[in-house]
Amino acid sequence: MKQAAHGFILTMQFLTRVPVPVQADWNEASARWALRFYPLIGLLIGLPAAALASQNVTSSAVTAALILTYFIWISGALHLDGWMDTFDAVGSNAPLDRKWEIMQDPRVGSFGMVSVIVLLLWKLLLIYELLTAGMNPWLFLLIPSAGRMAAVYLLVFTKTAHADGLAAVWKQHTKPVDAWIAALPLAAACFAAGTAGIAAGAALLLFCVCVRGWYLKHFNGINGDLAGASIEGGELWILTVLFIWTLFVMV
Repeated sequence: MKQAAHGFILTMQFLTRVPVPVQADWNEASARWALRFYPLIGLLIGLPAAALASQNVTSSAVTAALILTYFIWISGALHLDGWMDTFDAVGSNAPLDRKWEIMQDPRVGSFGMVSVIVLLLWKLLLIYELLTAGMNPWLFLLIPSAGRMAAVYLLVFTKTAHADGLAAVWKQHTKPVDAWIAALPLAAACFAAGTAGIAAGAALLLFCVCVRGWYLKHFNGINGDLAGASIEGGELWILTVLFIWTLFVMV
C-alpha cells in the first residue's frame, strides 16, 4: 500500500497543478502504480468540470469557456506542449531524424500554433454543444480520464523511440497488466454512465489502436511529447463521440 500511495502522489504531482508537498519515492513499484493511476486522476480532474456542467449557472458559452480553461490550467498546459511539438514535426514532412530535432526545439512553429488553435476551438465548440444539448454532465468525468488512459495504453504497448527521455522513464518497468489495472476505474465509470459511456469506452479503444499505428508509421515509436499529444487527442475524440451520440441517439 505504501508504494501505491507513493504512485498516487507522483501522478498527482506530474499530471496536475494541485499542490502536493509530499516527497514520494520513485522506484519500480511506485512507478508502475503511478502509471496505473493515470485514468483515476483523470476522473478526479473531471469532477470540477462535471460540477460546472451540472450547475451551468451562467450561459452555456461561458460555462464551456470555464471548463476548457480549467482543463488547460489543471494540467499546466503540459499536454498542449506535446500536441504542438507533434504537429510541428509532422507538418515539416521531414525525415525522421529531422522530426525529432523539431520536436526538441523549444520554439513553436506555424504548424504547432495552428494545430493548437484548431484543437482548442473544436474543444470549446463541442463542450458548448454538449451543454446546450443537455448531456448528462457527469459524462464530463470521462473526458480527461479517457485521454490519460490513451497515454497509458500507448506507453505500455508501443515501443519507445529512444532509450532515454520521459516516455522511457515511464515505460521502463511497465507490464501489460498495468494497462488493465489502469483501465478499471475508467471502465467502471463508463458502465455507470450507461450506453453513452460504454460507447465512449469502445471508441477510446479504437482511438488507441489507430494512434498507435500512426505513431509507429511516422515516428517509429513513442516519446513524452507523443504521449502528451495522445491525451489531448483522446479528449477531443471522446468529446466528438459524445457529441455524435447526443446528435443521433439523444432524440
